[in-house]
Amino acid sequence: MLGTYSKEDKILLAVDCIIFGFDKEELKILLVQRDFEPEKGKWSLIGGFLKKEENLDEAAIRVLHHLTGLNDIYMEQLYTFSKVDRDPADRTLSVAYYALIDIATHNINLVKPESSKWFTLKDAPKLIFDHNRMVERSLARLRRRALSKPIGFELLPKKFTMRQLQKLYEAILDHKLDKRNFINKFNSLDILIKTDEKDMSSSKKGAFLFQFDEEKYNSKVEDGFNFKL
Repeated sequence: MLGTYSKEDKILLAVDCIIFGFDKEELKILLVQRDFEPEKGKWSLIGGFLKKEENLDEAAIRVLHHLTGLNDIYMEQLYTFSKVDRDPADRTLSVAYYALIDIATHNINLVKPESSKWFTLKDAPKLIFDHNRMVERSLARLRRRALSKPIGFELLPKKFTMRQLQKLYEAILDHKLDKRNFINKFNSLDILIKTDEKDMSSSKKGAFLFQFDEEKYNSKVEDGFNFKL
């Protein structure tokens, strides 16, 4: 039995993480400048290889922690990329994950700020291998998620303005939304708590800060809903 697999091909298994962040105005992606060949010096997603003692989720958490210093953020497995020649160095499969981060809260925790950078989606450089395809797939998934459940917990600060919430959805969906319809839609969901605090940075009058009602929020996530705007 010990030699059962001895004649089978050995293939590397990698995990690559697409890390999205929101900075109150724009949706961004975190990239790293590769410091080894092949494609040294070019921009890449953060990735690494599965270790014998890990499952895939554990490997993805480790890889993300290595760059961000974070352990407990939203992450979801996306897709397995298996094109034979996708990595010129060796036969490698990659399981892609995407993660969501509030940049204002977590940007200071980047472990290697000299070789990592947030880019807006429109300004992001061409990436190595099939990483651009990974980003395209993750964006499509994120947009579907935005229309099927609330996702603000992961990308917004604990307290936020209605304008920031609308900006987030506009950034994800990549089109402008009618302000009145958007507010009415979220009010109908009954998942926001209006606080007595105001954000005074945008105007003299200020804008009220909101936060999510976590119990109702989780209930909506479990039940599922159709977020048509």
